[in-house]
Amino acid sequence: MRSQTTSNILMIRPVNFGFNQETAESNAFQNAEFGKQNKDKSQQIALREFDEMVNQLRKSGVNVIVIDDTPMPYTPDSIFPNNWVSFHGNGSVITYPMQAENRRLERREDIIEQISASFYINRRIDLSGFEAENKFLEGTGSMVLDRKFKIAYACLSPRTHEEVLKEFSIQMNYEIVSFNAVDGAGKQIYHTNVVMCIGDMFAVICLEAIPDLDERLMVRNSLEQSGKRVVEINLEQMNQFAGNMLEVKSKTGQKMLVMSSSAYHSLTPKQIDILDDYCTIHHFDLSMIEGNGGGSARCMIAEVHLPVK
Repeated sequence: MRSQTTSNILMIRPVNFGFNQETAESNAFQNAEFGKQNKDKSQQIALREFDEMVNQLRKSGVNVIVIDDTPMPYTPDSIFPNNWVSFHGNGSVITYPMQAENRRLERREDIIEQISASFYINRRIDLSGFEAENKFLEGTGSMVLDRKFKIAYACLSPRTHEEVLKEFSIQMNYEIVSFNAVDGAGKQIYHTNVVMCIGDMFAVICLEAIPDLDERLMVRNSLEQSGKRVVEINLEQMNQFAGNMLEVKSKTGQKMLVMSSSAYHSLTPKQIDILDDYCTIHHFDLSMIEGNGGGSARCMIAEVHLPVK
């Protein structure tokens, strides 16, 4: 049986973390005020937030594979590896087409080689050629995967193109559930993983962000038909990264829901109570990473579902 969660995760330790001007146009979650801050200070605080999150996850029994970013080339968003690579239970590794040119530099063969030392890789799928056509699909940022039922949920945006989604579907035999999602200002939401999170038995989603009522119903029905308890969040909670969570498990199989402290504090007691039924909540202060990078806890994790050697 395919598993939704894993205890093996990849995280990239930043060396040049900062506000990325190349991504700001399509990512309304980036805060321009953070872009005015001293770069060294941004890096220093982000590194502290990153290390604390890694330490806590390791203490909880998660196998966190940490690989350091390199000073050159300049990759201010390298802390978000889930956008350029995904690792699957059938031994497939997929690399993705990225919209921002400086984010394409994050794709590193040496990282995949390091992963292959401990895990079996039997198939490489490289979708990055779509960059030449200005068509993008930014990994498990653009898609939120129901790995058990092989469904990929995707909100269309400048970073999530239908044609690349179709190619992913063909290569991995996934059903695609695509829809449109907008923020409170009516702007397309850049990545699906800020709108929703799929756990083993539940789904957290901002249905309010899907303006078309037929699409909203389609997404809800798909989640419920695959046995998920739907936990709705509102636009305000989504803006606090409450959709940007990830369920992982410890080496002993204990399920955990990883999120930022801003996401956690935006939740109602009832929502926390429901999620607590399925897993233990772990939250971390990621204020600098969220403000500067426009991504949160889920974006920082690339799950390694590959078979272990």
